[in-house]
This record gives sequence, structure tokens and C-alpha cells, in this order.
Amino acid sequence: MWRVTVLAGGLALLAAILFAVSTVAQQRSAATVPDDSAHGLGLIRVLVRRPQWWAGVVGDGGGYLVQAAALGFGPLLLVQPLLVTTLLFALPLGAAWAGRALTREDWLWSVLLAVSLAVFVVTGNPTDGVDRAPVGEWLPTGAVLAGMFVVCVAAAARSRGTARAVLLAAATAVSYGVAAALTKGVVGQLDEGLVALLTSWETYALVTVSFAGTLLQQSAFQAGDLGASLPTMIVGEPVVAVVIGVSVLQEQLRADGAEWALIALLVVVMVGATTALARSSARTSAVPRRSAPA
Repeated sequence: MWRVTVLAGGLALLAAILFAVSTVAQQRSAATVPDDSAHGLGLIRVLVRRPQWWAGVVGDGGGYLVQAAALGFGPLLLVQPLLVTTLLFALPLGAAWAGRALTREDWLWSVLLAVSLAVFVVTGNPTDGVDRAPVGEWLPTGAVLAGMFVVCVAAAARSRGTARAVLLAAATAVSYGVAAALTKGVVGQLDEGLVALLTSWETYALVTVSFAGTLLQQSAFQAGDLGASLPTMIVGEPVVAVVIGVSVLQEQLRADGAEWALIALLVVVMVGATTALARSSARTSAVPRRSAPA
């Protein structure tokens, strides 16, 4: 059992490295798109002409495939929290790309995040639930998440600047958190053959939320204030995935008594460290924004 856990954890860390490359490349590419070119698919039409953005796409695709493999071996409660280590790799990469040095605070938060994640995995000992759940069991949680998604997107359409970036990032987090849970179900069907895969509702739902997440992520990066949007994405995605893992896929943490207090403390530390590192990553990898030509 422990070998499977180690394998899932190792794959999750490899996915985090690939996502780090993708995040830095896509941040730097999307942030320089003028506002008048950033609406809907217009943003994608600009980005597809940029080699740097394609480097991010390759990193994203590779990271997703490795993440899917990790979810094939381990629960969402293990894989998704480990993916926040994307920041541990994105921070020095972004700093090097921008020619900046990391601060003492960056190193402190990095150590805190790494230690808290390690203790969380050992103490919580996340257990597998089921790979798939009937539509009826998805409905309560799915309805709440869909409502949050619609509210965020609708509010973002009427906002600008930091507020727009945060709202789009929140919608992105919902999309990618749901996508992670659906990926676990799709991976679980691979042994059943192509017909089962093509006739499963999870497959089409996964394609839909993944496309929505990609478009919203690029829009959030372009909207401004990466220091607000990136923490929202990085913290929000595993939270959404963990909620689905517990409420829909029946995953659990094996903890007793005082261990729950320790887990609660670890979650607070992880959220705080993730937020601080995401803001620092946004600062170190940020590029000057460009306005539309007059």
C-alpha cells in the first residue's frame, strides 16, 4: 500500500514541476496582451501566435497526463494538495526568468509549505474512495459548484482590474477542481475499453470543464494583478477537488482525536504559505503590462 502512495505522490510532484513551467510561461505571455484583444476567444487568437505560450501549453499537457496517472494510483486527498508544490518550482523559475533573487521570506514559506504537506500526508493518511459516482450523488455538490462558477463569471464580466482577475481565478479553480475529480473517473474507465470511455458522461463533462478552465485561466492572467489571481487558483483548485473527493467519491482521512487538530493547523499553514508564495511568484515573474495602441 505504501508503495502505491509513494508512486502517486512522486507522480504528483512531477506534475507540479511541469505545471510550474506552464504557469510561468503562460503568465508572462498573457500579461502583455492589450485589453482590447483580451475578450473571449480573442485572447486565445493572440496567444496562439506566441511560442512562449505554446511552451506553457506543452508543460500544461504533460503535467495533466502525469496528474491523471497520479490520480489512477492515489486519492484526490493526496494528489491535489501535493500539486500546490507547483509554487515551490514556479517561484525560483520565475525569479530566474525575470533576473531577480528570492527573499528570505520566500525560503521560509517554502520550507513551511513542504514540511506541512509532508506531515499532512503522514498524519492524515488519505484513503481511496471510489473512482466514479452516479450522477445523483454528484447533484448536491455539483449544483453548489455550478452556482459559484456562474456567479464568478457573471460578476467578472462587470468588473475590471484586481476584482476581475480574482473572480476569473475563482471560476478557474472551480473548473480545474471538478476536472481533477472527473479525471479520476475517466482514468478508472480506461480498462473498460474505448466504447465505455466514449459513452461515459464524465468524458464529455471533463472536456467541457477543462476547456472552460483553460480559457478562464488565460483571461485571469491577462486581467491583471497576478498577486491576487494566482493564490486564488492555487488554493482554490485543491479545495474544490478535496470537497468533491469527500462528498462525492467517499474519500477519507484516517485520523483520530488530537490528529484532527493537527490537520486543521496544517491546513491553515498550507493555505497561508501557498498564498504568500503565490503572491511572491506573481511578483517575481510579472512583466510590464502593455496598453492597446492609440
